[in-house]
Amino acid sequence: MENFTFHVSTDIRFGKDRLDELPEVLESFGKRVLLVYGGGSIKKMGLYDQVMARLKANNNQVFELSGVEPNPRVETVRRGVEICRDENIDVLLAVGGGSTIDCAKVVAAATLYEGDAWDLVLQRRTFKGPALPLVTILTLAATGTEMNSGAVISNLSTNQKLGVGSPSMLPKVSFLDPQNTYSVNAYQTAAGSADIFSHLIENYFKRTEGTDVQDAVSEGLMRTVIKNCPIALKEPQNYEARANLMWASSLALNGLTGNGKTGSWSCHPIEHELSAFYDITHGVGLAILTPRWMDYALSDETVDTFAQFAWNVWNVEERVPMLAARIGIQKTYDYFKDCGIPMTLPEVGINEEKFDIMAKQAVEHNKIKTMAYVPMDVEDVKEILEACLTESSFV
Repeated sequence: MENFTFHVSTDIRFGKDRLDELPEVLESFGKRVLLVYGGGSIKKMGLYDQVMARLKANNNQVFELSGVEPNPRVETVRRGVEICRDENIDVLLAVGGGSTIDCAKVVAAATLYEGDAWDLVLQRRTFKGPALPLVTILTLAATGTEMNSGAVISNLSTNQKLGVGSPSMLPKVSFLDPQNTYSVNAYQTAAGSADIFSHLIENYFKRTEGTDVQDAVSEGLMRTVIKNCPIALKEPQNYEARANLMWASSLALNGLTGNGKTGSWSCHPIEHELSAFYDITHGVGLAILTPRWMDYALSDETVDTFAQFAWNVWNVEERVPMLAARIGIQKTYDYFKDCGIPMTLPEVGINEEKFDIMAKQAVEHNKIKTMAYVPMDVEDVKEILEACLTESSFV
């Protein structure tokens, strides 16, 4: 296990009907609030009215940044920065899923940054500047952004989708009420669950040895997703299923499973190219890629970890490691498919036309060629993408 620092100071308000605490939370930061949200689903579910009623009763001055895209764009960030500067915003309140919160994080930082918002994004994890305080109200279990310091922003003019992060971007307070995910449709519930699962996979398959604690936590969270996603799909208002998915989302990417394990992630860099060029749902792209990446990465050198994954996550009975590993990969593929996720690229409108440039950028924008669990060059990435064109079998 490598050295690490674990400091996640987000104040989590988990559970039912806790919005009455919102005015007191915001009071500590100021009266001028930028409310950030997406396409209007929070209005349909009544959450917008609930939030606004409490803000008005508290005499907050509220300004709005609406229309945040599913893959938040730098233009929207710039629009938020302009509002914050013009209106002297004290605190941002992001109400929505991962895209809304990611956008708000970068708005919060870019407001205090002297350059353009995209120049800030290009600094990636080296950015160390300050940010305005951010409070979040989560409506989708998926990215874990409600309890971490990272964000992902897209620039369609350059076909780039890049991660950026800084301790200053960590939300100060996050409200996690599973009831706010009741209205999430089956497709997005499945995609969000695939996103959670992928975060765990990315941290699980690392080169660092002696990480029994992190691995055991990851295995338990993966089993939690496997159990509760089908329940939420069948019973959208099952509180316990929604609660477990929501908390799994936060714990999967707040550092608990990844600290002490170094190296680049493998599937996310490739998926970011898919959604940068085609604007597809992030979790769906990850579900398509993950089993194919597993098949690529499985070898005599990696089989022990893949077998451990099969035995401890999927309860595979086969004791021959290589056979068990392949069964585990197949179960992963079948699980995503059974949850209603399309499992080939043509099903989401993607063909091989841009594989060359996407593979090239995946390698250039990240460290998968040198730091991934199994290093990948451009041709390796293309091989994985090509495997995603048709249905697959791994046993």
